[in-house]
Amino acid sequence: MADVAARVGVSKMTVSRALNRRTGSDRATSEALRQRILQACEEMGYVIDQTARTFSSKRSGFVAVLIPSLNNSNFSETAQGIAAALEARGLQLLLGYTDYRVETEERLLRAMLARRPEGVILTGGAHTPAARAMLQAAGVPVVETWDLPATPIEHTVGFSNAEAAAAMVRHLHGQGYRRIAFIGGTSNRDTRGADRQRGYAEAIRELGLPDGRVISFGQPPISMAQGAEAVVQLIRQWPDVDAVMCVSDLSAFGALMECQRRGWDVPGRIAIAGFGDFEVARACHPRITTVAVDCVGMGRAAGELLLRVIDGSREGHRPPAETVLIPFRVEQRESS
Repeated sequence: MADVAARVGVSKMTVSRALNRRTGSDRATSEALRQRILQACEEMGYVIDQTARTFSSKRSGFVAVLIPSLNNSNFSETAQGIAAALEARGLQLLLGYTDYRVETEERLLRAMLARRPEGVILTGGAHTPAARAMLQAAGVPVVETWDLPATPIEHTVGFSNAEAAAAMVRHLHGQGYRRIAFIGGTSNRDTRGADRQRGYAEAIRELGLPDGRVISFGQPPISMAQGAEAVVQLIRQWPDVDAVMCVSDLSAFGALMECQRRGWDVPGRIAIAGFGDFEVARACHPRITTVAVDCVGMGRAAGELLLRVIDGSREGHRPPAETVLIPFRVEQRESS
């Protein structure tokens, strides 16, 4: 700041006022002088140190957002929706990648909370006890997305993955399929995937269909290649299977491609359904029947809810915990 002041020929206080005015907190500096100061900052590569301002105002200007995967379009679109909601208010995202591991989530939260975010948005409702304790002690608004946890930390924006999977099974049953299998991961690291398998199993029992036809293959997130291997294992183990629901569209696409390589007609030999409505499911041939969720809308709803809580907290009244339900739908396509 001293270097900028010397370059422009003003005091450090004048530089400080000009920079504060950019955030709407000072009107004492003329516009022409302010522009000269901002131009000098840009030319010198100077970025204001927000640390002191964060401590004095308790406003860091960022929201911590944790997602399990960077290459999953569902979560990138959710982050896009969050950013769209927060951008108009000048809040930025500090994005963390958990790789579906609650231990990684805990470590990232510890680092992020040390930087005083104005709110936290999480993916899913499964967390370590230490992570829950940190979030409850931090005093910042918390929103959990992509789930309806039984014991939410505070606010929730999501849907029941189990109910969505059950809806897909009922849809396939309504189309005449009776020997319906499921392809998922080998662990419960992806709790939403585990919920989908549970919803599948509950619907199978409800409909009186043959149960136990589950292939667990690979660590989450299940890849296209793993979906391809899993469908081969599935048909070897249960040759009479006539439909399969995959935990995501990526594994469903891999299964579809393997069927085409082996000359197994889809849906004549086996119907294939996925989850998530990824772009690949809409673009392949045949297009994949899937469960569609408005991911951008979910992110926007989470961001808007967080803003309401932040505003209420600044005005001295913290809004009560709220749950926002995000609709899902079965998208029927040519693969079933």
